[in-house]
Amino acid sequence: MSRYDDVGSADGPASPRGPRGASRRHLRRRIAAWISVSLTFVLVVAALGAYVEYRNVVDSIHRVSITDLGKRPPKYNNALNLLVIGSDSRKGANKRFGASLADGPQRSDTVMLLHLSPGRHGATVVSFPRDSTVPILACAARGSAAPGQQASLGSVEQINSTFANGGPGCLWKTVEHATGIRIDHFVELNFTGFIHVVNDIGGVNVCLPFAVDNVNSGLHLSAGRHHVKGAQALAFWRTRENIGEGSDLQRIQRDQFLMASILQGVEHSNILGSPTTLLSVVKDIADAMTTDMDTSSLLQMAGSVKGLSTKSVQFIQVPSATATVNANWVTWTPQASALFAAIAHDKKLPKAGKKGATSPKTTPVLEASPSQVDVKVLNGSGVGGIASTVGASLTSREFNVVGTGDASNFGYTNSVIKYASPADKPAVKTLRHQLHNVTVEQDSSLTPGTLELIIGSAYQGLRTSPSPSASPTPTKPAVGSLAKNFNGITGDASCSSDGAAFTGPNSPPVP
Repeated sequence: MSRYDDVGSADGPASPRGPRGASRRHLRRRIAAWISVSLTFVLVVAALGAYVEYRNVVDSIHRVSITDLGKRPPKYNNALNLLVIGSDSRKGANKRFGASLADGPQRSDTVMLLHLSPGRHGATVVSFPRDSTVPILACAARGSAAPGQQASLGSVEQINSTFANGGPGCLWKTVEHATGIRIDHFVELNFTGFIHVVNDIGGVNVCLPFAVDNVNSGLHLSAGRHHVKGAQALAFWRTRENIGEGSDLQRIQRDQFLMASILQGVEHSNILGSPTTLLSVVKDIADAMTTDMDTSSLLQMAGSVKGLSTKSVQFIQVPSATATVNANWVTWTPQASALFAAIAHDKKLPKAGKKGATSPKTTPVLEASPSQVDVKVLNGSGVGGIASTVGASLTSREFNVVGTGDASNFGYTNSVIKYASPADKPAVKTLRHQLHNVTVEQDSSLTPGTLELIIGSAYQGLRTSPSPSASPTPTKPAVGSLAKNFNGITGDASCSSDGAAFTGPNSPPVP
């Protein structure tokens, strides 16, 4: 045997404590080192593979830059406000939902604002009726996707037309202008994306107080509780005509229960807590999503909400009433201003006063409705475009703006309302409640029945919460109690409570 044989040597058998034991320890270290290197290599390759897949998924999300937002409302805190748009485009994979509409413009089938409170302890989803009237603002064209539009002073349009004409940027700009809420980002999802989300969480629960056989939406279900997936869930979401009142307002009520069921499914499936599952969901909806957010913003937002409980999420519809200009449209009521103010400021209700304290002051009753007030808006500050901007804001609140222009000089500090005769005082009261720092002057040279509003340099925008007609101003609601104050629901609501959303002349009586 060689002296270098592992068994022994020319000098005798190897000692268990001698070179033979040292050799084995060295061998074990070498094997461990190679295993460590191999595992590290495998992990690096796997990580790179996952990164490539992740990048491919993220890169397939459609992104657009939003820049032309005009004068924007201030940011009061670190809350996150996300504009969520459900597009009814029939292009691409969505052609199966209406091939005849594939070449037509896309419209916003759903418009919502997701408000994540500071600290991400609560969330509020505000639904805007698609028949809402909003001012027509100037918006640039977006290629073949949207033709753009010119500002039209004194005119209004449906909010889904805003999206059709100017795309997500125009809708963003208009919602900010009309609500006073500063929006941080937007996400647009089409029909296919909605189906993927529902399927990825395993379906949702819907409840029907009676059988529905709706040819318009394709919803065909018997009475009772059902667990539905993709196409049927979308049909439920879109059902409006020939059920209940046939209105978009009731559709939103039903959809709020569906969103609560989606939220419960997300919580149950732990999508936000599992990177693998989350990547799978994003992969499914990437082609159906358009946003302005970069990758880090998307991940940060997803991570910030994973700890939210269902009961801390509220679903609310903007208070509205039939518009005077068109019976098929709705206009937001003064109560909506209180809702918008609560969202913008994320304020809590003041503490209850001591026993015996005086009750809150009420605002004087208005003497004229905005639609009865004719007003000409004049620039008295020299700020370019201020008269048109204020005119559009007043139009969105149903004032009849009869013209804009420049005042006799630009030396005004406070805004001034001028009127011709005492008969105009009811209209003056109505207009005055919309403004801060405004004085009132009688000018007999003016045309009776038409007010002049001169905008001064101290103008900071219309009041966020103008006084409602013929009723006291409600105390500003706490963000945490909005669902209760505005007839909404929380995310833990059961669909068995949605019976009122089906009542109306187009449906049998709900038991």
